[in-house]
Order: sequence, then C-alpha cells, then structure tokens
Amino acid sequence: MSTFQVNLRDVIYSLSDALDLVGVTHIHHGKRVAFMAVECARVLGWPAERLDRLYQAGMLHDCGVSRTYIHRRLTQFEWEGEGEHCRVGAALLRSCPPLAPLADIVLHHHTHWRELQGLALSEEVRLAANCIYLVDRCDILTLGALKDQSNILYGREETRRAIADRRGDWFCPELVDAFLQASGSEAFWFSLESDQVRSYAGDWIAHDRVREVPFEELRSLVRIFSVIVDAKSPFTREHSEGVARVSRALGQRLGLSERRCEMLELAGLLHDLGKLRVPDELLEKPGRLTPEEYAVMKRHSFDTYTILRTIHGLEEVALWAAQHHERVDGSGYPYHLGEGLSIEARIVAVADVFQALVQNRPYRPGLSSAEVMAIVHEHVAGGRLDGHVVVELDAALPSLWALATGVADMPGV
Repeated sequence: MSTFQVNLRDVIYSLSDALDLVGVTHIHHGKRVAFMAVECARVLGWPAERLDRLYQAGMLHDCGVSRTYIHRRLTQFEWEGEGEHCRVGAALLRSCPPLAPLADIVLHHHTHWRELQGLALSEEVRLAANCIYLVDRCDILTLGALKDQSNILYGREETRRAIADRRGDWFCPELVDAFLQASGSEAFWFSLESDQVRSYAGDWIAHDRVREVPFEELRSLVRIFSVIVDAKSPFTREHSEGVARVSRALGQRLGLSERRCEMLELAGLLHDLGKLRVPDELLEKPGRLTPEEYAVMKRHSFDTYTILRTIHGLEEVALWAAQHHERVDGSGYPYHLGEGLSIEARIVAVADVFQALVQNRPYRPGLSSAEVMAIVHEHVAGGRLDGHVVVELDAALPSLWALATGVADMPGV
C-alpha cells in the first residue's frame, strides 16, 4: 500500500469549499463559523490542540448537507427536523479515522445547551458543539441583516442581543459572554468578509505540514467527498464508488503501477465533486435537459478541478477527475484536450460512461450489458472513448459489471 505526501488541512479546506457549492448564496459559511468559534474559544483560553479540533469541526459542521432544498433551510433560525443533517454528518465523520474525533461535536451542533447538560458527553465536546451552534446562528442572523445592506456592521447589535437573549437556554452562559467580548470590536465583523476568512484559513493551513498519509487513511477522507456528492440524488448513490472501483480495475488490467491505480481510485471518488453546485431538480429531471440546463451541468467538471487543484500531493488526481468528460476526439468538455489526454483520464472517462449506463437514472432504468456495450463501442467508433481501454472493459465485463453495480448478476439483453 502506498503513502501520499499530503497536508491534511489542505484536504479539509477543499472539503469546506465543496460544501460551499451546495449553498450558492451562502458562500464560506463553514469558514466563518470556524473563525468565530475559535475567536470565542480564545477568549476562554482554550489550548492550541483544542482550538484546532474546534476549527475543523466548524469548517465541516454542515457536511451532512448535499441537497440544495435542505441547504435553504439552514438559513432559517430554527426548523423542524434540523437535527437530521447533524446525524448524517456525524456518521460520515465516524467513517473516517482522521476526522472521527469531530463526530460528536457535529452531531450536537444544533442541540440546545439545556439539553446538552443531560447527555453523556465530555465537557470539551459539549462546549465545542454549543460554541459552533452559537456562532452558526450568529452567521445566519448576519446573513439576514445583510440582505439589503452592504456594510457588515449593519445589524450587529441586533445579532448580539438575539444571542444574549438565549443565554443559559440555547447557549452556555460562559460561551455567550465570550462571544459578546470577542464580537465587541469592528475587526471581528470585518473579518467575516470573504477575503478575510480565506486568509484566516490559509494561515491555519500553513501552520500544518505535509506528511506521509497511508492510502487507506487518505481514501477514507476522500470518500467523504464522494458520499456527499452522491447523496445529491437517489439516482446517483454509489456512482462515485462504482467509477472508482472500475477505474482502479481497468488501470490494473492495463498494467499501471499500484500507486497509479490507487490514484485512479481517488480520481473516481472525486470526479463529480462539482455536481454539488448543480440544483437538485436538474440531476433528477426525467427528460432531456434544455440548452440552458446543459450549460449549468457542463460546469461541474471545471468546479471539480477548482476545488481540488490546491491539494498538495493530489495534483494529478485533480486533473484526471476534472477531465472525465473529455473525449479523445476533442469533443468533450471543459478543456477539449483530445489526443493530449493521459491514459488515466481516458480510463476515468470510460469508467464514468460505463457506470452511468448500468445505473438507474431519472430518465431511464439501468441498461442491459448488450445495450451498454453497444453504446460504449459506438463511442469508440466515433473516436470519443479510447479503444484500448474498452478492450479491457470487454475482456472483464462480468467482474467490472459487479464492481460498477455491486451486483454479480449481469443482465445480458
């Protein structure tokens, strides 16, 4: 098994960027929450290691949200069923060893302080969860106050009063007092502007180092991206996992090194990350997309690259993931690279087409093996997909079908 030289904070930052895509009008929410939480905790004198966990939890607290209709509810001060995305996010973080310590914080980041008192949690988790809840609601109130204003100071006193009014009920008294002290300066509010929160996050990343990360640990972190994007629609569940498995298997059959095959698996998991920006209704539309809708859809692979390109150590993976809609004849998007495509990008492209055809979609059920391969060979004949890769797909069709679908039985007609 390979190791990868990666700054894990780079990956967490990119995951926060991906979550931003879900709420097109609420960019950098996670980064603002993380900043405010840490500034409040600094007032209380929390040590550096505890501040780091709080910052990570703040960045990722809404990782249980991937659908746009759910994200719209996040802008309400409270709503029925608000705990569901907390449970989803916590389960996701528990599946990833590097982020598992954040799970209980995320699970309870919408739990009122009076309820937290009766739960079997450590004091650190209880306070961290409630700190994120407090500043999360502060950000929602700030967003509402800014709706018709350009000055971020507008409405700050109303926001501070709304938080103070819930002291001892929704929020821990100690945290409310720390928030009121931290937010008393204009600098606190100016620091919520986009350039400032990005700069703050950049400083946080720079204070970590590139380290050797085992593939399985990195895969567990990357898988969070794929689960979030595949949860956008019931029709795409397991799509990224299927593309990842097929990509790796094709790479092995074509004689690529084990490390390149692991990188292919990561690219498969990440390839559709940009779809978080696509509205739910487009992904689930039962008919053909209009030209305008297709233009929206065509952006997703470029957004994938925009999110991933800054992760040190995964530069090639980012390229292969972003090029999954490129075609050998140059007819694909978004770069129109044609013959300049790497073998890895060609593999991910074939795996993506194959998995999409075998999977149920809103506009058609999954196709039979004969129908799938007829379409794939039509793409090869037209010069769009790489024929050498498809030869290996033909040669191992039953096993690759099982990897793509999780089902061993392959319908032939």
